[in-house]
Amino acid sequence: QACGLVKNLALMATISVGSMSGPIIEFLEEWGLESLEENAHSSTLTTKVFVNGVWMGVHRDPTNLIETLKKLRRKDDVHPEVSIVRDIRERELRLYTDPGRVCRPLFIVEDQRLVLQKKHVRWLTQGTMDDGEDFKWQHLAKSGVIELLDAEEEETVMICMTPEDLEIARLEKEKENQPEPEPEPEPEPEPEPEPGTDTGTEKKKKEKEPDPEDKDPSIRKKPRNKESQPHVWTHCEIHPSMILGICASIIPFPDHNQ
Repeated sequence: QACGLVKNLALMATISVGSMSGPIIEFLEEWGLESLEENAHSSTLTTKVFVNGVWMGVHRDPTNLIETLKKLRRKDDVHPEVSIVRDIRERELRLYTDPGRVCRPLFIVEDQRLVLQKKHVRWLTQGTMDDGEDFKWQHLAKSGVIELLDAEEEETVMICMTPEDLEIARLEKEKENQPEPEPEPEPEPEPEPEPGTDTGTEKKKKEKEPDPEDKDPSIRKKPRNKESQPHVWTHCEIHPSMILGICASIIPFPDHNQ
């Protein structure tokens, strides 16, 4: 029964075709995965590991395991469509290699900076690297510049809309790392202004420039409260419009058909 709920496929979204789960299971066994029989009577805190919904065992150091898996995925040693989801509250690590998941590409952020550099854009435009080797879209994933995330893994990362957000985060981090300045001595009270003259505060009000966001109604609005924005990002959108599907993207255009 139709109920009016519509889901749009994002512009750069792709559907996973699936990959073998065998190599992932072998890797987990080499990296300290304990079987359910071994851990049946243990009282220590462990994280359950699932592969495609099947409980494979438990692990004692999930943080290190996830970091290693993500590094391998960014080097193309693990298939780029493999999804790595950690649920800290439930103490679960879920890995998915199955087909039919909606994934979309995002820029990787390290130390609040894009891994993408001008050379990558130049190589992509030319179609070849400086040494003459081919450089296409899939090479960006192999170089650790972009990453395919599915809907479930997207819930575990922090995605900023534009590189400007990264710059703001870096500035905030630098402010936090700087030592607090010594308190300045109190200024002497200013003499009262004569009637009919502008006071200093009135001059400041006149000199104050209006906010650029108030000038241009089309500019992207940002929260006034800086503290409400996180200072740590893990990914960045390729373009803010890429979060929308085709139907949502063309909504503004019917008014421009005259």
